[in-house]
Amino acid sequence: MRVLVVLPTYNEAANIENVLDRVRKALPDASILVVDDGSPDGTAKIAAEVGERLGNLDILSRSGKLGLGSAYRDGFGWGLERGYEAFIEMDSDLSHDPDALPSLVAPLEDGFEVCIGSRYVPGGSIPNWSLPRRMLSRGGNLYANILLGLHVRDSTAGFRAYAATVLQRIDLSSVLADSYGFQIEMTYRAIGAGAKVQEVPIRFVDRQLGTSKMSTYTVVEALGLVTWWGAQRAFDRLRGGGRTARAVASPPASP
Repeated sequence: MRVLVVLPTYNEAANIENVLDRVRKALPDASILVVDDGSPDGTAKIAAEVGERLGNLDILSRSGKLGLGSAYRDGFGWGLERGYEAFIEMDSDLSHDPDALPSLVAPLEDGFEVCIGSRYVPGGSIPNWSLPRRMLSRGGNLYANILLGLHVRDSTAGFRAYAATVLQRIDLSSVLADSYGFQIEMTYRAIGAGAKVQEVPIRFVDRQLGTSKMSTYTVVEALGLVTWWGAQRAFDRLRGGGRTARAVASPPASP
């Protein structure tokens, strides 16, 4: 199985070499694609230098900070055009442990089309998180499950693997969300496209170097989109329809 690890980056010069070395150690035969949003700290240059040493590593340079969801959409599209069979998404700040990559890929060999590295299945953990942060994360997952019927414990998780077959059934160009919303939307769309989903436990840790990209906007965006999709899903069910791509249509534009 040809595996592509997609690593979005923006100002990750402090972490990128370590991440790339550990990814290659964990999955020696995988290809790596760094999707860099014009990092002013030279992340792309460092990644290219590491790539000369590691091999089988490409850089997709973009013009500016276009967002996490956009980076994954571009990365997935790049890989689909080149015939990759499995895609891994993960952060570049070592909050996702590269040592867990083999366990993330394994379910795809067993017929699952999505494997989520989950903090909320037995064996998963989030050490050093404050109670308010735990409640926000748990509450967001519960809200998405109730409104969208996902039956997934960690739909906001950003450490996951997709089979190419499910990405080919999703219209990536119409995926709306970014950050946490992107993870929920991709889970919803994959399930709507008939994907079998597996969750495997991971240990999620906060970054040690660099600056977090999380903002209040990412949380508000996710909650707003989930509410919109949930309302459409309820309307479709009242009309006798199913959970389809229509359920993730664009919300009305702001005035």
